[in-house]
Amino acid sequence: MPYTYDDTNIFARILRGEIPCSKVLETPHSLAFDDIAPQASVHVLVIPRGAYVNYDHFAQEASVEEIADFTRAVAEVCRLKGLEPGADGAGYRLISNAGRDGMQEVPHLHVHILAGHPLGRLVQPAG
Repeated sequence: MPYTYDDTNIFARILRGEIPCSKVLETPHSLAFDDIAPQASVHVLVIPRGAYVNYDHFAQEASVEEIADFTRAVAEVCRLKGLEPGADGAGYRLISNAGRDGMQEVPHLHVHILAGHPLGRLVQPAG
């Protein structure tokens, strides 16, 4: 499937420095920053620097270096924020929305790292 990237989206503008963000981590291929409308005590967004619409676009077209960097950036944010699951039962939720039915709001791949308190069920059973 061909993907059309909109370079006017908010994350593209953040990457170009047109919009400020509260940076958590910068790597050669990724950027992590605090969400401006947090849905949990900890809410960090991680985005690739490349122009990828969603996760399947990224997985199909990103270089091995970009994929490894992005994956490690997520892990490093979890380490920096003290979210690694351990004996205390802490942890985090990692979410990436894609497309209309997935409720994707910004057409640039991003993952949400949510944590800081029990988050409840992600999806209610279909009924």
